[in-house]
Amino acid sequence: MSTHKKIDEEVLNNLLYLSRLSPESTDIDTLKKQVDDIVGYFEILSKYDDSENPYDAYPSTVAEQLREDEVVAGLEMHDVKNVSENFMDGYFQVPKVLGEGV
Repeated sequence: MSTHKKIDEEVLNNLLYLSRLSPESTDIDTLKKQVDDIVGYFEILSKYDDSENPYDAYPSTVAEQLREDEVVAGLEMHDVKNVSENFMDGYFQVPKVLGEGV
């Protein structure tokens, strides 16, 4: 059974005011019981250990495990020319993207 303090009418009215809600759609006793039940759920949740670091759920990157910064040879020009048939004078020919017809 829950041992938390029951929500009184003053606290309920303050909650309704802060949340910009009105109890017109339901009766105040039903609403008070529902809010009291919600507060009781927090009591149940507080029994669980939350001392665990929440960031442990995410993968971490250790700097020592990163690859080395090494300069390696790039592609040779004859290899680049084989990538596309639209290669001329050291450039790739691409469709026009600026101007009319965009």
